Amino acid sequence: MRARFLLATGTVVLLSLSTPVRAWDRQVEQGRTLARAHCARCHAVGRSGTSPLAAAPPFRDLHARYPVEDLAESLAEGIRTGHPSMPEFRFDPDQAQSLIAYLKSLER
Repeated sequence: MRARFLLATGTVVLLSLSTPVRAWDRQVEQGRTLARAHCARCHAVGRSGTSPLAAAPPFRDLHARYPVEDLAESLAEGIRTGHPSMPEFRFDPDQAQSLIAYLKSLER
């Protein structure tokens, strides 16, 4: 009886620990999709490669310039700064957080 209880408890703990990881992975994947759809025309959005537009920094390097978390408000309100030819983008708060999660995943 005790062994069954310990097994059940361990299973619940493992499942609860993996839920935040799966949510994070989902958010990162949503951010990757947004980056490819809206940003890849100018920026290198992956872990390698050069940006199609020389003035557009690769996403994997953004964290070296400033904390990417600082972009959340700008992404939600309408980002207007960046390289000179960058169009204005506005994302809803969930999209902005997904894009931030993706940028953070590139820091590793």
